[in-house]
Amino acid sequence: MELSDYIRILRKNWLVLIVLTALGLAAATAYTLARTPIYESSSTVFVSTQAGGTAAELQQGSTFTQARINTYVGLATAPIVLDPVIADLGLTTTAAELAQDVQASAALNSTLITVTVANASADASAGIANAIADSLATVIPQLEPASNNGSSPVRLSRVRDAEPALTPSSPNLPLNLALGVLIGLALGIATAVLRTVLDNRVRTPRDAEQITGAPGIGAIAFDAKAKERPLIVHADPLSPRAESFRALRTNLQFLDMGGRSSFVVTSSIPSEGKTSTTINLAIALADAGKRVALLDADLRKPKVAEYLGIEGGAGLTD
Repeated sequence: MELSDYIRILRKNWLVLIVLTALGLAAATAYTLARTPIYESSSTVFVSTQAGGTAAELQQGSTFTQARINTYVGLATAPIVLDPVIADLGLTTTAAELAQDVQASAALNSTLITVTVANASADASAGIANAIADSLATVIPQLEPASNNGSSPVRLSRVRDAEPALTPSSPNLPLNLALGVLIGLALGIATAVLRTVLDNRVRTPRDAEQITGAPGIGAIAFDAKAKERPLIVHADPLSPRAESFRALRTNLQFLDMGGRSSFVVTSSIPSEGKTSTTINLAIALADAGKRVALLDADLRKPKVAEYLGIEGGAGLTD
């Protein structure tokens, strides 16, 4: 199908698109409102070494901390760090459960550790993040081997305190609503296209052309009073319907018939107007100066003679 076909399908199924898009939006809204808001707070810890004052010692200390920083990040969710936090804050959880709400990270070539905690309470997330940062600052120096003077060569300092978040990090209402609209719209488009693909009825001239593999040569204008005046080309030659028959006549004259000059007019089911179409086409051809012989081959219900007001006793089979 071409782009114009898809546009036609969407215009035809506009109600389906609106309904499914609205349902997607409603589902996203309900999902968002049903979710418990989660707040995130982050605390930052600076890692340094108690190196000497020479350039070589400072460089050595920096290399040491950068080599160890990923290990310290992993300790942020270890029970050795989280158990003291649970005890100090009186939390009713385990270290394994708390670890699921904690994320620790360090940027490349940096000695800063960021600890982020997610919680249903903004105040709790900030308090837990700060407590984990303090626990890291206490536990890590104890784990590192002491230097010659008996002190730990590593020092951690909390350089940024976690603050209670003003807005939840999830659920993200604007994002969820946008996704709901997009999903609903996508389902609407898919439904519209699927309905069209599965619908094998002929609704448009283009459908007929695709099924028969032949181009259309004309379309007759609708007339609500067609049954009252079937011979429209003769009765009202200036009407749009009469002009449609003249356009059909012109198109037929330009067809390459290979020397043949006979046409068969039929229909897919009875009472579709093949008799009135045949007579009006014959009149239009005669008006153009053509010699026309009209044969009524409808043996079931012949109407040509009746419409033309002539004797129909002798027929095709006589």
